[in-house]
Amino acid sequence: MGPAGVSVRVAAGEPVEMRSARDRVGSEIEFSRVVAFSDGVFAIAITLLVLALEIPAGLNDVGQALRDRGDEFFAYGLSFAVIGSLWIDHHRFFGALKAFDGRLMALNLLYLAFVALVPFSSSFLGSYAGETPAVVVYALNMVAISLSFTMQIEYARRAGLVEKGSQYDRGLGAESVVIPGVFAVSILIAFELPQQTPYVWLAIPLLMRAIDLRRRRLSRAR
Repeated sequence: MGPAGVSVRVAAGEPVEMRSARDRVGSEIEFSRVVAFSDGVFAIAITLLVLALEIPAGLNDVGQALRDRGDEFFAYGLSFAVIGSLWIDHHRFFGALKAFDGRLMALNLLYLAFVALVPFSSSFLGSYAGETPAVVVYALNMVAISLSFTMQIEYARRAGLVEKGSQYDRGLGAESVVIPGVFAVSILIAFELPQQTPYVWLAIPLLMRAIDLRRRRLSRAR
């Protein structure tokens, strides 16, 4: 058992000291700084989304100007919902951690790097809606975010950094496949039907709802 009180097991079944791991309670200030930095990235990203929504001054028909920017408002609404959902998942994950180490923080930085790209990919999508490059860039951004978050969860689980019995201690869920899978499939669709591709993404909350209902039924059956 290391100074942080955290250990993992290798294939031989023997505990191995995790010298770089720090107990969350014992390193509360450092852990809080990691969480605060992550929250700051989310806050800035979600704020930058609205800065792309501009209405020039001196227009004769403001209503028409708003209608002309319908694609930009769609991209804003979609990205706001995405970042909000990402923040909730990130908050839950860090709430389930009992320890952390340098590798987890590096994976978290990689994840935040892709989150910080959302305002750019969202603006690109809003400005060039219906064009394949914009749709592909946005979808690739979402795939990168989803996969980097999955890497965090899987590493933390294997390294014994999550609380026993938490949802992250049970291995990867269906959402780890559904979300990047839908966006990956949408990239292929974008080369033929770029204008319709964003509507494919709307299937994600429906699929996630179906997964949640199935989990509840299985839980009651037990």
